[in-house]
Amino acid sequence: MRSLLFLGSILFSFCTNAQFHTLTLPKASPKAKLVQQLGVTFIEINYHSPAANGRDVWNNPYVIPQNGNPTPWRAGANENTTISFDTDVKIEGQQLKAGSYGFHIIPNGHEHTLLFAQPDNLWGSYYLNLDEDVVLQVIVKDTLAPYSERLKYEVMKQTGNSCQLALKWTNRMIPFTIEVDLKQTTVEKLRYELNGENTYQWEAWNDAAAWCVQHNTNLEEALDWVNRSMNGGYGGFAAHPSFVNLSTKLEILDALAREVEFNQALENIQELKYTASEARQMAVTLIKLKQDKEAVNLLNQAIKQYEKDWGMRLYHGIAYYYLGKKSAATVALKQCAKICPEGFKPRLEMITNQMKKGEYQFPQRKS
Repeated sequence: MRSLLFLGSILFSFCTNAQFHTLTLPKASPKAKLVQQLGVTFIEINYHSPAANGRDVWNNPYVIPQNGNPTPWRAGANENTTISFDTDVKIEGQQLKAGSYGFHIIPNGHEHTLLFAQPDNLWGSYYLNLDEDVVLQVIVKDTLAPYSERLKYEVMKQTGNSCQLALKWTNRMIPFTIEVDLKQTTVEKLRYELNGENTYQWEAWNDAAAWCVQHNTNLEEALDWVNRSMNGGYGGFAAHPSFVNLSTKLEILDALAREVEFNQALENIQELKYTASEARQMAVTLIKLKQDKEAVNLLNQAIKQYEKDWGMRLYHGIAYYYLGKKSAATVALKQCAKICPEGFKPRLEMITNQMKKGEYQFPQRKS
């Protein structure tokens, strides 16, 4: 008897231990993940992807339970589907804080209540407490979709600050809209990321400031950022004054209508060394800000250093045009035509003809 018990315990132990290993085997509902950047917000959805296997899944309550009976649907298989956002977002116009959420659905025919819940680590939806766990719920309708044998999530209709995330399975999908406050989330993330290794990267401070001026937001702080790019951090460490960040500073000061500081910044143009591309960038900035005389003065010197740069010749002509010196503009554009790429010559001819008629408009110039 003791021998039988001992043998049984060995077999039980063997069988039990055999269940635990690290082998990767095929699964009926494999894991899947979708990561999408929206503005500076990262959206991540983790789920298990079941196959239809000939089932009419949308009308089979054992696959997709209806009306929360007996439970909501886990929006996938196995553990609950999770969705996370690293900034605050709006779901169908309703606010949702940054975080990770269990994603569940209560289908009702073609209408679906989407549930965003915490905790996010439930097994399926069996233990979801609708009264205590659900942080947000919204109601959306499904629609027809191209056939998909496996359940999957896709991003659609993305703009700068919004997108649709859709659950797709067989011939239907459930789309819902996610929105972000692009300016607020970007500025907040820039503030955070300008710490650490970016602290002594002048390009980071300049790019952050440039983004703000391009989107006409947070300009006072952006001015501090571009000054940091130029002047460096503690003790002036990593200071890097250049045409790149000076261009950004001029745009910010112009947007803030700081005329005295703007004119002081213009004087720095004469003190800085520059590459050909930096000279072109500064010329564009000056023309954009209607500082045409300064653009001509800069390019008069820069062209001596970079004689074969056709872009400088182009901006030289444009600056002369806005100063009312059409003959000088014509000469500059003819010089540009001699050295510019063949592919640009039709565009150059168009610009020349528009100038002759007095109809040319620099695309980025202030109105």
